[in-house]
Amino acid sequence: MCNPKPSSPSSFLSPMKAHFMSLNKTMDLHTDDEEEQQLHRWPTPSEALEEIKAIGKISGPTAVTAELAGGSLSIGFANITGYSVISGLAMGMEPICGQAYGAKQWKLLGLTLQRTVLLLLSTSIPISFMWLNMKRILSWCGQDEEISSMAHTFIIFSIPDLFFLSILHPLRIYLRTQSITLPLTYCSAISVLLHVPLNFLLVVHFKLGIAGVAIAMVWTNLNLFLLLISFIFFSGVYKGSWVAPSIDCLRGWSSLLALAVPTCISVCLEWWWYEFMIMLCGL
Repeated sequence: MCNPKPSSPSSFLSPMKAHFMSLNKTMDLHTDDEEEQQLHRWPTPSEALEEIKAIGKISGPTAVTAELAGGSLSIGFANITGYSVISGLAMGMEPICGQAYGAKQWKLLGLTLQRTVLLLLSTSIPISFMWLNMKRILSWCGQDEEISSMAHTFIIFSIPDLFFLSILHPLRIYLRTQSITLPLTYCSAISVLLHVPLNFLLVVHFKLGIAGVAIAMVWTNLNLFLLLISFIFFSGVYKGSWVAPSIDCLRGWSSLLALAVPTCISVCLEWWWYEFMIMLCGL
């Protein structure tokens, strides 16, 4: 009798191997289908919230940093080209008003106030045109494009502040040289207290961002201007020195300019050393 030839182990393993391979392929296909479905399905609210939080952690600080950098750059540019010039020129009237008050030349006190206001308003016009082209100037200086855009937005909304300060600075000096300081302090304190809710209203409630900060600053100076004008009118402090606007306010500028120009240069040099450091940080 012939004994049957025993089967080799590989003959038993090959069908099992093929079966397992087909199972693995089927599982891989199911896994691929599940992954594709996971990619194309709508996220759940909790998943969407987590994604928003993750994006916010990255983009939030970047956006805030850009606005802060733009605001700092804009304030530095405004101080160099505008506020320092206005403040320096206004200080030229202080010795004239002090001497006029001491000599009881009340008309000279009023005329000096009018001349200084006209000087500052005429100076603010070319400065405002420079501010309108701030983005181009900063780009030419090599500043970052996004930060330059933020700074441009801030300074555009700050242009009215130049004209308010052109009247505020002389009014402060006009009152200070007459030893009227306490009402000036009260008016400044009220305008500063109103500045906080103004910022909240414009920046948080109306979501105006950096433009809202600039508008709040302008609004605060407008409040101070209205308060000072109201005090001067209702207290009658202007009666002795008031001079009706006439051609006289266009004469006698030599004494004012002789004091205003050197004072302006001194103030500008003092301010510019600090502000140039901010401007150079973005290069």
